[in-house]
Amino acid sequence: MTSSQPEASSEARACLLRLAPYLLGRARRGVVGSSRYAQKLRDAIRAAAADATARPVLISGEPGLEKDNIAALIHFGSKARKQLLVRINCALLRPDGAELFAPTGDGMALIDCIGQGALLLDQIDRAAPSLRPALLELARSGRWRSPAGDQAEHVFAGRVFLTAEKSEPDFDSLCCHIRVPPLRVRRQDLGEWLRYGVRQRALSLGWSRPPGVGEALVKRLQGYDFPGNVRELLVLIDRALRQCSDDHPDALPEDVFWTLRRPQRARFDLWRWKPFLRDAMRSPRFWNGLLFGLVSWVFVLVNLWLWWGPQDRAHNGGLNLFWAWWWPLILLGYPLVGRLWCSFCPFMAWGEISQRLAKRLGWQPARWPRGDTDRWAAPLLAAGFAAILLWEELGDLRNSAWQSSALLLLITAGAVVGSLRFEKRFWCRYLCPVGGMNGLFAKLAISELRAEAGTCSGSCNSYACFKGGPAEGEGLATAGCPLGTHPAHLVDNRNCVLCLTCAQACPHRSVQLRLRPPAADLQRDMAPPAGEAGLILVLAGGICLRQWERLLGWLPLAPASLEQGPMLPRLAFAALALALPAGLWLALRPLVKRLRPATTSWQLLYGLLPLLWALLLAQHLPMGMAEGGLLLPVSTESLWPELATRLPAWSADAHVVGFCQSLAVLVGVGGSLLMLRRLLQLAFWAVPSLALSGLVIGLGAGGRWLVG
Repeated sequence: MTSSQPEASSEARACLLRLAPYLLGRARRGVVGSSRYAQKLRDAIRAAAADATARPVLISGEPGLEKDNIAALIHFGSKARKQLLVRINCALLRPDGAELFAPTGDGMALIDCIGQGALLLDQIDRAAPSLRPALLELARSGRWRSPAGDQAEHVFAGRVFLTAEKSEPDFDSLCCHIRVPPLRVRRQDLGEWLRYGVRQRALSLGWSRPPGVGEALVKRLQGYDFPGNVRELLVLIDRALRQCSDDHPDALPEDVFWTLRRPQRARFDLWRWKPFLRDAMRSPRFWNGLLFGLVSWVFVLVNLWLWWGPQDRAHNGGLNLFWAWWWPLILLGYPLVGRLWCSFCPFMAWGEISQRLAKRLGWQPARWPRGDTDRWAAPLLAAGFAAILLWEELGDLRNSAWQSSALLLLITAGAVVGSLRFEKRFWCRYLCPVGGMNGLFAKLAISELRAEAGTCSGSCNSYACFKGGPAEGEGLATAGCPLGTHPAHLVDNRNCVLCLTCAQACPHRSVQLRLRPPAADLQRDMAPPAGEAGLILVLAGGICLRQWERLLGWLPLAPASLEQGPMLPRLAFAALALALPAGLWLALRPLVKRLRPATTSWQLLYGLLPLLWALLLAQHLPMGMAEGGLLLPVSTESLWPELATRLPAWSADAHVVGFCQSLAVLVGVGGSLLMLRRLLQLAFWAVPSLALSGLVIGLGAGGRWLVG
């Protein structure tokens, strides 16, 4: 062995050590997808790899598209695949390019160490302006000069690759230019990207079998633009799999994939304004005392009252509480606090109590179910509410204490069974008729509880707000969100009961309680769950059912009353009244489509949601305003008649009630007119706008006549 051989070997080792931080060892993945964009990109890569002249290649595209991986695919697919590929970030180079071109103590520059390998100049568009001529000459001819004073011209023998976020005219003419399309253009490929990414990441996390990715999930994510492109998608997949790491489901659920929402304007953070409110409202002692120490036992007393007390509303305070207080107050609460009632609902309080007792006896509920449960649960929920409305009219529940109690106990039984079956509030989220109504009208609320997605993705890896867990930092130990929803996943108020469990668990102060414009959840790009539109029609049918005599009492076969007489005609007319809004909707759909071809069926229904809320409120106001103030005398009259005459009582005048009803309907009409303009994007004086405005005003006037 000659003396020159050890010296050459030593120089090669020194070069490899210098190049080690910059080496790209292999391509991370191929081009995923079967769309024409993916095929065109593959063809361009093959052509560049087969180029015998080894022309420089400029790869342009938005951030996050892994353009360096495209360069690796070209290099390692070419004849020079056995040579090194070195990546240099031009944004980090000094204006003279000394890191690349200046020699070090051994007299060699970094570019000398590459030899006949390939040089990837990443982010060429962010290089210093004074450095660009040198890089341009390197790409054109391979020639370069050292900035250290040596004016000798050197020649780079390898191939040059360049990446940029946009087209670079100076380099275009001398390079083979490959444009990488963003993910939002290649929506057809998203399903293949998801399944590929899930399969690769699941295996790296130690899953024995990768989970499946359903079409419903793919379609939902296809509506998102992915500004971070492939890099954002891979982070999204990693986060989703880590959230499911304990369960290893066969198919990934939709709610573990959450994306950054569009910037939300006109939001006011209450806790930033008054920080002490956050500490006071997060107190578990307050919530547990209210739920388990008060509400649950008041519920027991009310049911005993309904069973053992007088059976008519004029003498039973429990019936008065249920019909004259609870219904009007919960409707009045929707625009303010949304679904807050569900956070201390007595039905679920006894469900949780049953679950805790069962756990002490050794019973272990199943983990939270995954999948598109709304597909079958939402129609079932709407059917359940329809059955309750029919029972209410046919059984005269408003004047039957024991039947009203039976209804309450039946819903409680569903909550108990759901709690024994699953660890969280499956019944409340998917099957409770009252919860379904609450979730629907919560979209009109001016309050919302949300987490900052950027803080969650950048700072949190425990997901305690969603899954539960021990105390961390200022976060408290919790069982996680009772409805199984991450606060950063929320796109509307439907699955948030404002219980503040997420705020208790969060150690990063990511969760915010904010005020916002009314009905901010009703947006043109929203994706309502399957079957929720049916609940809107059922609730509208409830108004017609309550006033069935005005609508159907003139028919020859109409019964004298829905409460008494043969069951078959009563049930038939009750079902007909309940179905009137659905029939009207089916009749109007072709007309709406003709006026506004781009309109989808749900947009008009959700645009009418404020009017529906107003009509329901107007329907329940007479009982609340006329009888709610008589609670004390009604409660004591059967036991202490003399005391009942001395207790305070009030009852609103019929004219005041009528004024409040008209005001509520007027607010609903105005809200629906604004919602339809937002959802359908109508010009004020356009024919479709005027026609739909006339429809809303007509429905409002007809509804006011019905509930009057």
